[in-house]
Amino acid sequence: MDKKALKAEDSTAAGDPFALFGHWLAEAKKSEPADPEAMAVATVDAGGMPNVRMILLKGADSQGFVFYTNSESAKGLELAATPKAALLFYWKSLGRQIRIRGPIEPATDAEADAYFATRHRDSRIGAWASSQSRPLASRAALEEGVARLTEKFAGDDVQRPSYWQGYRVRPVEIEFWKSGNFRLHDRIVFRRTSPDGPWTKTRLYP
Repeated sequence: MDKKALKAEDSTAAGDPFALFGHWLAEAKKSEPADPEAMAVATVDAGGMPNVRMILLKGADSQGFVFYTNSESAKGLELAATPKAALLFYWKSLGRQIRIRGPIEPATDAEADAYFATRHRDSRIGAWASSQSRPLASRAALEEGVARLTEKFAGDDVQRPSYWQGYRVRPVEIEFWKSGNFRLHDRIVFRRTSPDGPWTKTRLYP
């Protein structure tokens, strides 16, 4: 990227990291070959051990970053016990990553219902069939459960199960990283003391 483009990005990032995030995500959607919304979500378990997995971002605005999961899964239980998370986006095609940290708050039932309704019917049935993160006797047992529920819901709408919930990360830190020649990367971090506070912006050594 040339100096003029870098200067434009700095201007975009002047006080609003959400605007810069939106700009970077839009560019990733043009160049990333698959799942530009994919992100790593890190939580911590009851023993204090970190846990991380890849899931998809399903919403982003000035209130935070939203994803959905089974509240009875490992990540759901970890978030219930310690409602904080870290996110990581990495777009190899652009040589960019964004790191986000903050407390978690639940998405509303209306938000969860609205998104669940957009999912493919088979995915909605899958949400009912999967006791996510818990032991499974065999693949056949899962497939039998899917078949049973497919028959049960035949002709009916598949409503959201109560345990399928949304989570919003309210960021207190967002770092934008861009690869540079000879590992002289460009790093800008935005921080605030609370999810509703003002941002401060700092450039970091690579």
